[in-house]
Amino acid sequence: MTENLLRKKYFLWMCQIVDTNVKTRGGSYRSLLEELNSIDFYAVLPMDENRADDGIELRYRFGRDCGYPASAIASMLDVRPCSVLEMMVALALRGEHHVAEDTIYGDRTEKWFWSMIKSMALTDQYDDVFDPVIVRDSVHRMLERNYAANGRGGLFTLKNPREDLRYVEIWYQMMWYLNEVL
Repeated sequence: MTENLLRKKYFLWMCQIVDTNVKTRGGSYRSLLEELNSIDFYAVLPMDENRADDGIELRYRFGRDCGYPASAIASMLDVRPCSVLEMMVALALRGEHHVAEDTIYGDRTEKWFWSMIKSMALTDQYDDVFDPVIVRDSVHRMLERNYAANGRGGLFTLKNPREDLRYVEIWYQMMWYLNEVL
């Protein structure tokens, strides 16, 4: 297997996790997901390095789920920093499976992912009207924490935040968000 083919399979695997209802949203988001995958995630707050670690671990989960040896993942996928897409997919999975999981509602990983996209004001970035400048500006604002105190423009927008979310690690933002919506 070539590195490019494995990268493509990994990308499609991530897309399958978070974009199963593309028709109900009105269009394809492939360009948006590709762009998010092309941007390296970095942490401004030290504890957010854990989100990068989760994104890197997602590569190995893919390997386990799809039958690729860890050595192939290490040599072909684990050669770049965690992408924004990887971090967001991993965060949505962690939120669902460690906090919000409820057999009555089924798996809501996709819902948590798209709530982040909505908070970042990227839901209008269908393939037909995709603008990479808008996406990169939005991602940069999120990464640099140049968003509203309630999180609007970041990953999670809260109605009643306990603190200014620009100074709160991503994991706590998600916990507070899930607390509001569940």
